[in-house]
Amino acid sequence: MVQVRAVTVVLAASVLLVTAGCSSGEEGGADGSGTSPGIGGGASHASSAPSATAGPTPPAKGSVRVLRTVTEGLDTPWGLAPLAGGGLLVSSRDKGTITRIDEKTGAKTVLGEVAGVAPAGEGGLLGIALSPDFASDHMIYAYLTTASDNRIVRMLYDDRKPSGEQLGAPDTIFKGIPKGVIHNGGRIAFGPDRMLYAGAGETGDRGLAQDKKSLGGKILRMTPEGEPAPGNPFPDSVVYSYGHRNVQGLAWDDKQRLWASEFGQDTWDELNQIKPGDNYGWPVVEGISHNSAYHDPIVQWKTDEASPSGIAYAEGSLWMAALKGERLWRIPLNGTEASAAPEAFLTGRYGRLRTVVSAGGDRLWLTTSETDGRGTPVKGDDRLLELEVK
Repeated sequence: MVQVRAVTVVLAASVLLVTAGCSSGEEGGADGSGTSPGIGGGASHASSAPSATAGPTPPAKGSVRVLRTVTEGLDTPWGLAPLAGGGLLVSSRDKGTITRIDEKTGAKTVLGEVAGVAPAGEGGLLGIALSPDFASDHMIYAYLTTASDNRIVRMLYDDRKPSGEQLGAPDTIFKGIPKGVIHNGGRIAFGPDRMLYAGAGETGDRGLAQDKKSLGGKILRMTPEGEPAPGNPFPDSVVYSYGHRNVQGLAWDDKQRLWASEFGQDTWDELNQIKPGDNYGWPVVEGISHNSAYHDPIVQWKTDEASPSGIAYAEGSLWMAALKGERLWRIPLNGTEASAAPEAFLTGRYGRLRTVVSAGGDRLWLTTSETDGRGTPVKGDDRLLELEVK
């Protein structure tokens, strides 16, 4: 079941009285057509303030076409970063390596192994991002799990060196994020403000999410050097929002508004519109609560339909990759609200979906996640796909 807060479209549905698979630990159609849940598997809305200024509203119905499989044979792919000059970088959670993929031929070149990665459970080499000044400084940022914590490092990338030797030694810019077997968060991205944002999980220690002095269960915002970013809501703190369980998706829309996807526990996964300093409720509430003390999600899903990881913005909609749900969700936007019911595409066709990234215009890059210990890999590998979306 999906439930939606909407301003321009009111979508009502009953709540399914079923037990969904637990998302605690990332668990709990044909091309060109999607499925929108109906009554009993459908959408409803929570009362909300009027939508923020919106541009043209996308059509209620969209489409997805798989243009091609760019490459196969990936091992636990997690982070994905397109290069401006061509090619994409992908991190391997369990191998601790970063690989460059030629988007035209699918050829893979290993840049190197990131020192200090200690993969275990859901931890390892997770999100990657390119410096806002990558053209001049050639820095790659990475969120990784070590033997003692989760941290963010940056490394010099020199493609003139031989394969396997193209990564410089990691320079730690931020450390001390709690680690666990589950709920390590891991998504990082530079925002339109050139600040670095990171999703940090609560590691299964639920109380961390409401503790503003803890880094667990938060979205963090920092400078490229790892200092608290100017304008953060709490003095001398990198904490940007709190009350999160396990954020693994970060994206900005065309009005520079931040969105985040989040794993629920047994009941509701969430898509949230992020406001600095707001409390998103976990573990006091899960999903839409109608409690003014907490910021309600824009959309919520039963955990067996989502268990979301990466999100991306394209063609007026957010696109959300679902792990346990094994589908790609389209959420059309009208300002800070969903303008229509979410649609599911590629359901069950490629298995678990991990990361989705804009390729510009109506194109997306999408990675599968069948080798992460919870999938059922065919030939024991994962793949990178190119999609056309509307």
